[in-house]
Amino acid sequence: MGQLFSATPNHAQHQALVPRFTSYFNNFEMGSLIISQKTFSLIVSLLQKGNIQEANSTIRYALKEIDNTQLDIAVTGESGAGKSSFINALRGVGHEEKDAAPVGVVEMTMERTAYKHPNFPNVRIWELPTIGATNLEPKDYLDKVKFREYDFFIIVSATRFKKIDLDLAKAIKTTKKNFYFVRTKVDSDLRNEEMSKPTTFDRQNVLQQIREDCVRNLKKNNIEEPQVFLISNNNLSEYDFPIMIDSLIKDLPAQKRHIFMFSLPNFMEADIERKRDSQLQYICLEAFSAGVSAFTPFKIFFSNNEVEKLKASLNQYRVLFGVDDASLKTLAKHLQVPEEQLKEIIKSPTLLETEKEETIGEMLFRYLKNFFIHGGGPLGAALYYNKIYYLQLYLLDTVTDDAKVLLKAKYSGKLKKLNIL
Repeated sequence: MGQLFSATPNHAQHQALVPRFTSYFNNFEMGSLIISQKTFSLIVSLLQKGNIQEANSTIRYALKEIDNTQLDIAVTGESGAGKSSFINALRGVGHEEKDAAPVGVVEMTMERTAYKHPNFPNVRIWELPTIGATNLEPKDYLDKVKFREYDFFIIVSATRFKKIDLDLAKAIKTTKKNFYFVRTKVDSDLRNEEMSKPTTFDRQNVLQQIREDCVRNLKKNNIEEPQVFLISNNNLSEYDFPIMIDSLIKDLPAQKRHIFMFSLPNFMEADIERKRDSQLQYICLEAFSAGVSAFTPFKIFFSNNEVEKLKASLNQYRVLFGVDDASLKTLAKHLQVPEEQLKEIIKSPTLLETEKEETIGEMLFRYLKNFFIHGGGPLGAALYYNKIYYLQLYLLDTVTDDAKVLLKAKYSGKLKKLNIL
C-alpha cells in the first residue's frame, strides 16, 4: 500500500535523534523521569558519538529494569492508628474485599504481613507489628522486620507521635532509608472540633495547629526537617495525601517511579495525567530504541503481529488506568449501575472493534491519519518511527480520557446527570 516516508537511514537522521531525545525528556521534571539522570546522560553521550548499538542496548536495559523492578513499602505505627485502612486505600481495595488487610480496633498484626497489589504483584505493602507490642528496642525491631527489604517506611499515628515512634525514626535514619510521618484521622479531628466549637471553628486553622504540633514535637526530639502528612483514610484525595505521593515519587529511584504511580488508584485527574506522562515516557523510550537501531519503512500495511501487539497494548493500558473489565465491574457495583452503562460512556472497550464495511487495517490507518493531523505526538514524524508507536500514543490518549470520564462518574455517582452522556 506504499509508505508515508522514505526509510533510508543516514548519519543526519541518526544525529537528529540527539536533540529530539534531549528536548523531549527535558519536558519532564527530573523527579518524574522513569530513567535516572545517569542513564539519560549515558544515552545522550552514546548517540552523540554515533554508538547506535550501545545506545539501543542501554535503553533496552533501562526498560527491562523498569519492568522487573520490585517495590516494597513498610507501614508501621501504633495500634488503632489506621495502618490497615491506609494499606487498603493505597491498594484500592475495600475492607471487605478478598486479600484486604484486616481492619479492627484491636492490634491485628503481631508479625509482618505482605499485601500484594491486585494488579501489580511486584508491589508489596508490608504491615509491620506495632513496635511497642514487640517489647524490642528500635534497632532490634528493625532487624526482626528485615528492614533491608523495604524501599521506605511510613510511620502512622492518629494522635501525637510517641517517643517510641521517634526512636524508631532515628533508628531508620541510621539505615539510610527514607521515612515519612503520616497523621491519620484528621477528618475525625475536624468533625469533633466543629461540634465542640461551632461558632469559632476554622478548618484551615485546626489543620495548621495539628501540623505544627506534630512538627514541634518531632523537632523537640531531634528529628530534623520532619515530613508530616495529614490524611484521612476515608478520603485520600483530601488533605496532604496528594502532596505525600508527590514526595514519595520524587524520592524513589527513577526506575521504581513507574510502577508506584500505576499502583495507586485514580483519586484526581492529576493522578491520571501523571500516569499518562509516565507511560508516554515508556512508549517513547521503546520508540527511540527502535529508531536508533533501524529506520524501518513506514508502510501502511498492518501485519497480524502488529495488530496483536496493538490489542495487547490497549488491554495493558486499560489495566494500568483502571478502565479494564474487572475495574468496570467493581465501579458498577459501587455506583449500583449496570456495567454496560459504564461501557457506553467510554471508548476503549470497543476501540479496536471494526465496523462491517471497514477492515482492521483501514481503521488503524484512519486513526493514524487523525493522529498526524492533530500534531503527530512528541516523537515527530520526521524520525520515521514504526507506525505502531504512534498508534500506541493514540490508544494511550483514548484510555486516559476514559479514566477521566470514569473518575467523574465515580465521584458524582449520578451517571444520568453527567454532561458526558
